[in-house]
Amino acid sequence: MEVYLDNSATTKAYESVRDIVGKVMCEDYGNPSSMHKKGVEAERYVKMTKETFAKILKVQEKEIFFTSGGTESDNLALIGAARANARAGKHLITTAIEHPAILNTMHHLEEEGYRVTFLPVDGNGRVRLDALREALCSETILVSIMHINNEIGSVQPIEEAAQIVKSYNHNILFHVDAVQGFGKYRIHPKRMGIDMLSISGHKIHGPKGIGALYIDEKVKIKPILFGGEQQRNVRSGTENVPGIAGLGVAAKEIYTNLDEKVAHMRALKNQFIEGLRRIPHLAVHGLYDETSAPHIISVGFMGVRSEVLLHALEERGIYVSAGSACASNHPQISGVLRGIGTRKELLDATLRFSMSEFTTEEEIDYTLKTLYQLIPMLRRYSRR
Repeated sequence: MEVYLDNSATTKAYESVRDIVGKVMCEDYGNPSSMHKKGVEAERYVKMTKETFAKILKVQEKEIFFTSGGTESDNLALIGAARANARAGKHLITTAIEHPAILNTMHHLEEEGYRVTFLPVDGNGRVRLDALREALCSETILVSIMHINNEIGSVQPIEEAAQIVKSYNHNILFHVDAVQGFGKYRIHPKRMGIDMLSISGHKIHGPKGIGALYIDEKVKIKPILFGGEQQRNVRSGTENVPGIAGLGVAAKEIYTNLDEKVAHMRALKNQFIEGLRRIPHLAVHGLYDETSAPHIISVGFMGVRSEVLLHALEERGIYVSAGSACASNHPQISGVLRGIGTRKELLDATLRFSMSEFTTEEEIDYTLKTLYQLIPMLRRYSRR
């Protein structure tokens, strides 16, 4: 039996996505900037996907831009907005448990002369709003807070944070990395006070190498790529039309019957956590009730190294993660786990299990039974 529980790293594409990507690559393969029929056909896919995202997010089509993925969306939002608004100030704010696409971009901006405040989080991985209030100052031009943490599934109080920021100074830009939240929650940036929002295709059963960035029309932003001035010169480069078409189909499909899909994942998460109670000496990191993400579970197994357990599960056809897939080639202790005050003995003993709408009860049962067998055996082995 094969069980894929690493959906926060990437997802299996919908069949409808596979079909549209193949069609665009092999039939409607024109350059959308070309003025002939083939170009017009290609441009139609770009327009259709903009319409899809504008409808889902309740924003304008002209406020949707396509990128190569979540990382580029984050880079464009942070670097582009920071440079465009530097005259107003050079202070930026984010949290200590952001994705590397945010943290490393902020460190780059520090090298450019910006001052960055990294906000602490509580033991459940939620940003401390009192720290946000204290950090805001006359030099602050941008605040970036993720929607859902990719490692432990904590849901950030985005609307409350946006209200604090906008009440202090409505000109401060508020960016949200929604890579793990889009497709699990309904997100309406204008109502929630979000100026920029990052989205990734391969987290929602779409293609890899494609993403989107919502930018409110009032936001001043400078490009970080230079070329043919496509996408209103915000993001140059010939549009990835097959990817954009696949992204649009994935977005439309994942938001169809969304409540039922989320309820399904939530039920599986509850089933898994209830089953874990049979295993002694473990910890589920963060919250795991209705206020947490429906698809992510982070579990520390005392006395078992995460890498050892990961490969033991792999041998039995179960695929999970030891943390963020974006850092998997450079094993290191998770900054997220440190940030929430995880006990030292669990820092290198934690796995992330992440589900999708395709995950089944049988797969969860099989995973639990496998863990019941493996954990006692691996603990005995580790004590030798």
